[in-house]
Amino acid sequence: MSNINKVVLAYSGGLDTSIILKWLQDTYGCEVVTFTADIGQGEEVEPARAKAKAMGVKEIYIEDLREEYVRDFVFPMFRANTIYEGEYLLGTSIARPLIAKRLVEIANETGADAISHGATGKGNDQVRFELGAYALKPDVKVIAPWREWNLTSRETLMAYAKEHNIPVDYAKAGKKSPYSMDANLLHISYEGGVLEDPWHEPEEDMWRWSVSPEKAPDKPTYVELEFKCGDVVAVDGKPMSPATVLELLNKIGGANGIGRDDIVENRYVGMKSRGAYETPGGTILLKAHRAIESLTLDREVAHLKDELMPRYASLIYNGYWWSPERKMLQTMIDASQATVNGLVRMKLYKGNVYVAGRKSESNSLFDEKIATFEDDAGAYNQKDAEGFIKLNALRLRIAARKLKD
Repeated sequence: MSNINKVVLAYSGGLDTSIILKWLQDTYGCEVVTFTADIGQGEEVEPARAKAKAMGVKEIYIEDLREEYVRDFVFPMFRANTIYEGEYLLGTSIARPLIAKRLVEIANETGADAISHGATGKGNDQVRFELGAYALKPDVKVIAPWREWNLTSRETLMAYAKEHNIPVDYAKAGKKSPYSMDANLLHISYEGGVLEDPWHEPEEDMWRWSVSPEKAPDKPTYVELEFKCGDVVAVDGKPMSPATVLELLNKIGGANGIGRDDIVENRYVGMKSRGAYETPGGTILLKAHRAIESLTLDREVAHLKDELMPRYASLIYNGYWWSPERKMLQTMIDASQATVNGLVRMKLYKGNVYVAGRKSESNSLFDEKIATFEDDAGAYNQKDAEGFIKLNALRLRIAARKLKD
């Protein structure tokens, strides 16, 4: 352990990472650099600076990464209409490659020998952080305290904090939270507590971002999204940055009871896990993006994207954002979005998201002259369908004749 002189720690300033900070100092006898990221978790990150200083940390990084997070990670993922196992919008998964990237960059800037994180040995996050780190810095040393120490409960963590005079809010830390929560601009997740029983319905007071659909307004809310190359660039005619788009959609969606989900998912490490999620803005964004694609994408391009999406989703969920295969898929996905331009009008009502209209002045592939049920003035020759059908039925007819023989 003596070869570790400096470690960059992903640090929130909470109980777990405060203890990890001290544990690293004592166990490895090393200098610790702290990195705290604001990715829209809704909590003040600046107090982490004072806590780190109180523990002797000299190099403290506190960064607002909200725009980078949405622009370079969330939006590229939504261009693929990404959903894991049919439901999960990957709110936790997509935040990890950004954190891993900054951990490695800070390690390079400060000459650190290792990075460290507070993910447990049971979850997916340890995989995501470390796969990302190794992809960006192959020889990096990773220290995962939860896989090394013997602190196995909140009680042992608090006892360690008191023994080592670690500056934590004992009143707050000692109050057992019923859930393990993770939040960023895309979502907030809930695990543990009563949710460990898949039969138990989530309690209403658990939800933080959304009203219940039953208590949502009795009148629908309409919102108009402008897309350019597959990304939302304006809401109701007002140009917005990626992060402000998602912030606004979260607010509008939450007020209409949109974005709640309750999932039993398959973790990469092998176990099933039950979690509840709130993703109001992402739920609106996904529906709207599919709507504008339905108007502007070639049929076979759209179908190919849908076929590849589950693989792309698994890559993100399992921590392979920085892999060559994800990058290859992203190149294809981004190329498909050149024509995904236009407006989508969404109707939000009591937990539901409807497409109320879509149009694209320059890229729409919808031809009303051909699609009309009225007189098309010869734009489409219906007699052509006969040969088309017979050619496609040829193999079926041959097989049917053989069965009769």
